[in-house]
Amino acid sequence: MHPEPIFKIFGQGVYLYGICMALGIISCFVFLYFTMLKKKFSEASSDAVLFIGIFGTGFGIFSAMLFQATYNYIANPKAGFDLGGSMTFIGGLIGGVLSFVGVWNLYMFVIRPRTNIGWLKREMNAGLTDALPFIPVAITIAHAFGRFGCFWAGCCYGKPTDAWFGLKCADGWNETLNMVMDDVNVIPVQLFEMLFLIALGAVMALLYFKFKFNYNFAVYAIAYGVWRFCIEYARIDDRGSFIGSVTPSQFWSIIMVIVGIGYVFIQKYFFSKFMKHPELAAQVVKETEEEEREEEPEVE
Repeated sequence: MHPEPIFKIFGQGVYLYGICMALGIISCFVFLYFTMLKKKFSEASSDAVLFIGIFGTGFGIFSAMLFQATYNYIANPKAGFDLGGSMTFIGGLIGGVLSFVGVWNLYMFVIRPRTNIGWLKREMNAGLTDALPFIPVAITIAHAFGRFGCFWAGCCYGKPTDAWFGLKCADGWNETLNMVMDDVNVIPVQLFEMLFLIALGAVMALLYFKFKFNYNFAVYAIAYGVWRFCIEYARIDDRGSFIGSVTPSQFWSIIMVIVGIGYVFIQKYFFSKFMKHPELAAQVVKETEEEEREEEPEVE
């Protein structure tokens, strides 16, 4: 655990948590870029996913702070509404996904049909439905780095334990236990979740790249929803209350599972009709060109 700054730049502290977040976001977009390159997305399609994704990431970070500030205010209104405190991942995920989808549809159905700017009207051979099968893999990459950052920051920690896997990875005062957590061995749920996310991302990548599986968004929503609901019972860090004994993250985990199940049917009966499959289209064009070359008469 290393919650204090490791060095300073222009008087501002640089934390391991921030470094891990930055590495996660960079790795996420690098994965997206090379996946779209491999799948033959046109430059216009790739740019749309990347640039709108950057906006969604920024709004997601704001949403993560907004959700946590709301939970804290509900738990203790006297402390006021503090937007500059901690963040909650699921709040960021919700805000990021909704903002990405919202801006994407704004671009596709409002801006593109009306603009005269050539750069915005370039031909797109793939849409959001083609990117949805691999976007969840990118999310798990960023999230895994983020959880590693949580380990160093001493947040998102588990309950005190005497088990062999207990580690000193909790920082600060815990209201529930009424004690300082710095020297207490706790369940390192940050590392457990990091390993879970790596495994989940690997499985989804295998399904997509080897088996051309198009339901990864459902796999992600259901798998992470179930995981997060269960792992909450091992956590004891202060995150505010919500509905009875159900934590905010458990409530949204239930919603994620429901959305994941619903997505299976949406993908099967709706989104699949709009997929352009740029990789397959490129292969057909290549094969057609090869056949035409073979049919050309030889010139003596």
